[in-house]
Amino acid sequence: MLEYERQMFFDVLHSDGLTVCAKGITYEKVLQNLLKIFCDSTTLVLVVNCSDYEEKLLTSQLDSQHVHESSTNATERERVYLLGGIQFMSTRILVVDLLKGRIPIELITGIIVVKAHEIIESCQEAFALRLYRQKNKTGFIKAFSRNVEAFTYGYGHVEKVMRNLFVRELFIWPRFHATIQKSLKPYEPVVVELQIPMSQNMILLQANILDIMNYLVKNIKSLNRLVELQEITVENCVTKQFHKILQSQLDSIWHQLSSQTKLIVADLKVLRSLMITTLYHDAVTLYAVMKKYRSTEYALSNSGWTILDSAEKIFNICKERVFNQNDEFDPEQCPKWKSLSEVLRKEIPTDVKETAGKIRKKEERQKYLRQQVKVLVLCQDARTCYQLNQYLTQGPEKYLFHMAMKNDVTVAKLAESYRHINREDEPNPFRIQQVQVKPKEAVLKESTSVEGSTSKTGFLKERIAKRRAEAAKKEAEEEEARKREEEEDRKKVSEMEAELLAKEESEEYHCFRDSYILTMSQKGDANRTMTDDGELDDLCDITQLENGEFESFAEMEQLDMTRIEKESSRPIVFIQTFKSEINGIASLDRTLEEIKPRYIVMYHSNVTAIRQIEVFEARQQRTELTRVRVFVIIHSKTVEEQSYLTSLRREKQAFELLIDTKRTMVVPEYQDGKSEDAITMLQKAQEVSSRQAGGQAADEQLPVTPRIIVDMREFRSDLPCLIHRRGIEVIGDYILSPEICVERKSISDLIGSLNSGRLYNQCVQMTRFYAKPMLLIEFDQNKPFHLQRNFVVSGDAGSSNADIMQKLQLLTMHFPKLKLVWSPSPYATAQLFEELKQGKLEPDPDVAALVGSDEAGGPSEMENIAESSNPNIHDFLIKLPGINSKNIGKVMRKCKNLKELLQKSQEELRELLGTELHAKMLWEILHVAHKPVLGEAAEKPSASKFKRGFGKRNF
Repeated sequence: MLEYERQMFFDVLHSDGLTVCAKGITYEKVLQNLLKIFCDSTTLVLVVNCSDYEEKLLTSQLDSQHVHESSTNATERERVYLLGGIQFMSTRILVVDLLKGRIPIELITGIIVVKAHEIIESCQEAFALRLYRQKNKTGFIKAFSRNVEAFTYGYGHVEKVMRNLFVRELFIWPRFHATIQKSLKPYEPVVVELQIPMSQNMILLQANILDIMNYLVKNIKSLNRLVELQEITVENCVTKQFHKILQSQLDSIWHQLSSQTKLIVADLKVLRSLMITTLYHDAVTLYAVMKKYRSTEYALSNSGWTILDSAEKIFNICKERVFNQNDEFDPEQCPKWKSLSEVLRKEIPTDVKETAGKIRKKEERQKYLRQQVKVLVLCQDARTCYQLNQYLTQGPEKYLFHMAMKNDVTVAKLAESYRHINREDEPNPFRIQQVQVKPKEAVLKESTSVEGSTSKTGFLKERIAKRRAEAAKKEAEEEEARKREEEEDRKKVSEMEAELLAKEESEEYHCFRDSYILTMSQKGDANRTMTDDGELDDLCDITQLENGEFESFAEMEQLDMTRIEKESSRPIVFIQTFKSEINGIASLDRTLEEIKPRYIVMYHSNVTAIRQIEVFEARQQRTELTRVRVFVIIHSKTVEEQSYLTSLRREKQAFELLIDTKRTMVVPEYQDGKSEDAITMLQKAQEVSSRQAGGQAADEQLPVTPRIIVDMREFRSDLPCLIHRRGIEVIGDYILSPEICVERKSISDLIGSLNSGRLYNQCVQMTRFYAKPMLLIEFDQNKPFHLQRNFVVSGDAGSSNADIMQKLQLLTMHFPKLKLVWSPSPYATAQLFEELKQGKLEPDPDVAALVGSDEAGGPSEMENIAESSNPNIHDFLIKLPGINSKNIGKVMRKCKNLKELLQKSQEELRELLGTELHAKMLWEILHVAHKPVLGEAAEKPSASKFKRGFGKRNF
């Protein structure tokens, strides 16, 4: 470990706390060594909130029999808990096992939480930590996070996170920390920054896009003067955090914004995407994207930016970058491509020679020259990774034509510079025949010259007239031939397009991967020479870099450097993104450790990647001559550079805010939850009510902890955590009392259940077994309490309002007893449940399990009755006075049909229903004539109603 990692390790080991690191300053080594200490059967340490890759990486690094993964079987998990060691598990399983008592809480040594910035009050991790700290006052809690900017969102976010984690210490590790500076400064890599100017067209594109962004930002602020929109600036519009900024500022008031404001928000995201495409991708891709935004359909659905003068300039410039003045396909190449080729073919070979010349000893110099040259090229996304791979292996012309065919760009003619891809000496499946057309001016010039050279005699005049006729005929024939050749040219372009698309389909799997490996061809082998000592020249690899050609090599997902080095001594170029979708930023750390590159080319700028390279080089502790060389290719004075500087500034401001917060923060002694005085541990049931004369009535009897039975599937939501926080015991559809059952639905769940019909079946079950069924419709606390069509910022789409309301109306008509409850947030729901339970009996979990739950072993008796009976007769009986959910099952078992029920006496009904009141109510409704309303003549009861076979049908 480095010096700062050792200091971080000792801080975490000796005290519980929250550790916040800067981007690229990872805590993986600290966590790995911390787990090694507790990797024993005598301890039980739980690791939560880990990604799948982090879990696999730590498991492979620890390589111990005492490291266990979470099992899906409850019995197996109970057995593994007793084995001790390190347990990686999901939070939902941990919460359920803590509530069910499957895990020995008092034997837990501690809990380690990663990605701690996500721990909010209502999340499952906070729920698990609260359950753990209630019964275990001695175990430790250690939390880690590398996202410092997340702690700046909202008021007092870091204090809330620490309170939810039950920690009192905050450890801050920014890049400018003195210990980190001391660890990394002596081994800084050699950095060469190449500032590449953009082309004139790219500069104009950037200026026009920024002009439109500035116009839209001013427009959105003028339309919403009462809304705080300080973070919506042109500078933030081009950063990666722009979507999060929009979501945090506008999601809660989205339904209050005008339609024009919503269109502007969508257009700002479109313009940011155009800016990224301009800087990172090729001219053909940008032109294809702009064609979509110039369509009539899009013109009718945007805020109007497409009719601005700047937008028209953007459209024209995009076309000029692809087609020349003669309307020939001649796209502009990316400026960084040429710089990348120069770095690979000139800068790196020159540096190898210069470095070798500085080594005095011949043996060491030869050893250095024999080392395989490994170059790592880092870029932002998988599309750019694919772009660079195709550029280096196929060349810019073939790649750009390929992209034109892929994006349906019409190509009628090719420029002269693109004809070399169809040379006859190259086996090229995309060959287009060269077309040479004799210009019309040449024909006219020829005929004119002939005419001027003749004599003025009559005989010659006839010859001239004849020649003119022949020339006109020849001109017509040549014009027709030229048209045929142009048609053949277009036809062959179409054939070329078809072949390209066929090749693209065959290579579809290989497109847009996040890593590639290239090597140099043997073209430079002819330049191998023998030295005076009879040895092969050591500069052969350098010659291949200068003169060789790139070709694809092995798959990078199954990276085996030993095999690669054995199979090829040629220079190798690795192309990879800064982070992969599966492994995240850890993929770059793995690549650096595996291949140990001699040169790194940063095609794009990234703060995290630069620091990862710094940490890697500090671990190697090499001399200055043998350190890694880093070439940074960047467009100076552009949005790319500004975005990089903005990310640095935002991180620095976040750390400064965190340092000031730590200096002024007041942390209570009981915040760690280890004392009985912890405020977060106080249950509301133990509070004394001032209405009971100082609590005299409460002293007479022991307090009863309120209890709610929760369906296991509901532990994916935040509500069980908030219910437990209010002092209500969660056992484990929310059953509030023997009569009250609540089916909770979020907005997305409600729409899905209404469309699939699942909600109807759930309501049928609730109304059969519970007297007071309720449907709770719960909104997200960060979104408006308003049923709208969709949330454009969050992308949470749904059905229309009319469809939802109509289906809810039909639902209430079918189930008159069903009550609809609307809740603005999980916090309001928890408070509502607490109020509904006041004065009610506590539910029995065994009875609830019989009704049917995830933990039931099989179908219950009541379920069997419900399935075997006629649901229409069931619904008719439940509406009769005296029959409820408790006694309807007995009635349907004892009476075969309605006729048998009518023959029961009042005494028999009392034995059947359980109470005399219910028996009297049912007997009177069946046998006593009731007076009609408003003095109408009463009809005498007639038994003829039941003589038509209606009552003979079995239940």
